[in-house]
Amino acid sequence: MKKILVLLKGYPRLSETFIAQELLGLERAGFPLELVAMRRPTDKKRHPVHEEIKARVWYLPEYLHEEPLRVVSALWKVRKLKGFSAAWRAFLKDLKRDVSRNRFRRLGQAAVLVAEWPKDAGWLHVHFIHTPASVARYASLMRQAPWTVSAHAKDIWTSPAWELEEKLADADWAVTCTRTGFDHLTDLSRGRNNVHLSYHGLDLDRFPHFEDERPARDGSDAANPVRILSVGRAVKKKGYDVLLEALARLPEGLAWSFTHIGGGDELARLKELAKRLHIDDRITWKGAMDQRDVLQHYRESDLFALACRVTADGDRDGLPNVMVEAASQGLCVVSTTVSGITELFSNGENGLLVPSEQPDPLAASLEKAIRNPSLRIALGGAAEGKVRSEFDYHNSIRDLARLFTASFTKDGLND
Repeated sequence: MKKILVLLKGYPRLSETFIAQELLGLERAGFPLELVAMRRPTDKKRHPVHEEIKARVWYLPEYLHEEPLRVVSALWKVRKLKGFSAAWRAFLKDLKRDVSRNRFRRLGQAAVLVAEWPKDAGWLHVHFIHTPASVARYASLMRQAPWTVSAHAKDIWTSPAWELEEKLADADWAVTCTRTGFDHLTDLSRGRNNVHLSYHGLDLDRFPHFEDERPARDGSDAANPVRILSVGRAVKKKGYDVLLEALARLPEGLAWSFTHIGGGDELARLKELAKRLHIDDRITWKGAMDQRDVLQHYRESDLFALACRVTADGDRDGLPNVMVEAASQGLCVVSTTVSGITELFSNGENGLLVPSEQPDPLAASLEKAIRNPSLRIALGGAAEGKVRSEFDYHNSIRDLARLFTASFTKDGLND
């Protein structure tokens, strides 16, 4: 079987455990992989799953001016390919609608990808349908070879319709991880019906059932506050400013503490907001942590909170993997009704959901969960049951294996 060359925006990334988990699952299913990333890693830590992936990793030039000889050499080499003129025409058409340095960068990266293409790689698969898929599309046209794409959240909702339509027209198939994303891409697929829904799920071996009983904290003991946890990058779509506003509106005598795990550009601003709201003494900012440490925090906490939103440019989460992880540990989740969150959680059945951008209802749900440990246990248990029955990552690996096998058979790449 020929290798699958997997194009990634960056690798490895702490915030993209779902991708690393998928790569490992495909390797274990017998698919040989080679990874190529558009950016080098910036995280100082790695998850255990990254150490288990055997695939070779190499990197495209992140900025063309950093490796000009490599880029010029690649362009000189690929200009002779039969498909180069088609790629050039596609690039010029895109450039008219998106005049940017990024567009030139994607063409240069595609040229390097094709010029340095591994001899034993027979298929190109890309994660994210925005800029990485532009590189993949130009490379596919140059090589006159098929490609496929996994679309997720931001990449879907911040891309213009024309660009998604043309990529879906060219790609063999696309897979996405929420019903909302699936419906949107299907509407743009021009009747090809080449979009597939497959939830990421979890490697439940890494998130086994938590056997211990959680303490029945109810916010009445200042020496033993209810522990609220949130895991996620400090970026606008996570709604951490709204969450802090909601926490500040909780009754003054209610005993709670809040722990945030994750990096992100908004951290400094959020810390200042917490000070202005006079709740900074109840908050611990942990920064980025690996999966093992995050798991321990799920188990030591009473409640998980995230106030996801749709930003002005359309960016939003799909179904945040951290919420699936929290639910796998029987941890009660309080969040919003944005995007794919409602595909796992139902308000009052296995979580507490409120509209986004509304700190008052969010505060009311937080207070309800804080004061009622039996409710937290019931909602968390129901969420865990759904995760363990419907969100096992082996299901998504089977979906991908079926899609790749069918494509390889069609193109004669199984030998």
